Amino acid sequence: MPLGRALNAGMRQALATNDRVLLMGEDIGRLGGVFRVTEGLQAEFGERRVLDTPLAESGIVGTAIGLALAGFRPVCEIQFDGFVFPAFDQITSQLAKMTNRLEGAVPMPVVIRIPYGGHIGAIEHHQESPEAYFTHTPGLRVVSPATAGDAYWMIQEAIASNDPVIFLEPKSAYWHKGEVDTTAPALPLHASRVVRRGTDVTLVGHGAMVGTLLQAAALAESEGTSCEVVDLRSLSPVDYGPILDSVRRTGRMVYAQEAPGFTSLGSEIAATVTERAFFSLEAPVLRVSAFDTPFPPAKLEGTYLPDADRILEAVDRALAY
Repeated sequence: MPLGRALNAGMRQALATNDRVLLMGEDIGRLGGVFRVTEGLQAEFGERRVLDTPLAESGIVGTAIGLALAGFRPVCEIQFDGFVFPAFDQITSQLAKMTNRLEGAVPMPVVIRIPYGGHIGAIEHHQESPEAYFTHTPGLRVVSPATAGDAYWMIQEAIASNDPVIFLEPKSAYWHKGEVDTTAPALPLHASRVVRRGTDVTLVGHGAMVGTLLQAAALAESEGTSCEVVDLRSLSPVDYGPILDSVRRTGRMVYAQEAPGFTSLGSEIAATVTERAFFSLEAPVLRVSAFDTPFPPAKLEGTYLPDADRILEAVDRALAY
């Protein structure tokens, strides 16, 4: 099924399993969300479980915090990535700190769903990659599925978490189809995964970039280079085990992301891999990212965002050392 439909099925299962779960956001009920990810859920579970909210992101998250304190498990949808910033104070000053402030006495099971990333030809404030703001904030868990199968299970695992989870949904992948096994999750919520085996260079990324890395790996193979691809899945905490195991075998690593490169998630992962696998590296850990500018008009996004060619250029530079 498509990734967006897998998210829908995962939330349906969570709503059916636990009557303390509720969904809230702008136009998520009767409309089914701008990407139709919540389509049909209000009709099935009613307006008290799937709530259409005012256009007020700070109010949505603030209300969710109160609901969590009252024993509910709210799932908030932020309509587009660029709209999360009015709620930023609630997320970073309150939601992320509440459990620590109360010395662990009160869980804070709030999920904030954020469609993020580019490749949909949208206007300003509708194509952003804000993950670094949230991975920098202690108290938040941050995850991003790259496949429909992960989307189905990771949303349920996020809703079951007693900690707040920023759930980043790669909007350009909503329509990408994949197999979904509804019998058991493949991996825990915060595990990274090798999605393609290789021997020469390790490619690491998250969200929609995983598909681009796989394209680059396929092109590299046709030129005689074997690339291993690792899907990060969890951005905070990061599961470094599979990444380090891979780098110690290949000796080279390239991290790719849609976000700008300066002080980004890729910066942190590159530094950590260098610290922990320094004597296994045959070349510096290289990063491929968007440029350090605001997201441009849609007609320039193909230049702004990394593609397979830019990733292969980094692979060639890594192999040249």
